[in-house]
Amino acid sequence: MNRVGFRALALIVVLMLGACGRAQQTSVSTAGGEWHEFDGTWIAAGTRQVIRLGGDRQASVAKYSGSLVLTGPARPAAGFRADAVVFDDTKTGGVGRAVWTDEHGDTVYSELREEILPAGSKIVGTIFGGTGRYAGATGTYEFSWRFLVETDDGNVQGQSTGLKGRIRVISSSASTRSGGSRS
Repeated sequence: MNRVGFRALALIVVLMLGACGRAQQTSVSTAGGEWHEFDGTWIAAGTRQVIRLGGDRQASVAKYSGSLVLTGPARPAAGFRADAVVFDDTKTGGVGRAVWTDEHGDTVYSELREEILPAGSKIVGTIFGGTGRYAGATGTYEFSWRFLVETDDGNVQGQSTGLKGRIRVISSSASTRSGGSRS
């Protein structure tokens, strides 16, 4: 290959590498009180203890840990480590609490409530605070859950479907690292 051909090839490779590089991660500021809408996927694994309550009814306590990846131009962050503790009754639904932790260690706190519907169930999250840039956060989100793995010894893995929501931070201080207050 001659020198001009080699330079042209090298230029094409450099341009292609630049075009194929990682997209820049942008972090939307949550300060200012605006609503930030998001979609996402929550994938988690954990353990669940079940007791039978007669017939088809059962109750369980579970602890889950996994990843929450958000999409949308106004998302508060690209991803979180997400932990949840849930109590579930197949007749009355479930309740739980969740903590999302971003790459800076800032957290979002929420309550979970399962609504039993004729065609399945829906989980509704109510955001009630956080730390760091999420101090004073409020909002809601919802999703359905499907188990991908359920073993006899209580190990479970699952993922959300249709996760969507919105979050707003009325007052935020990047230096605040203490828990948010419940409103």
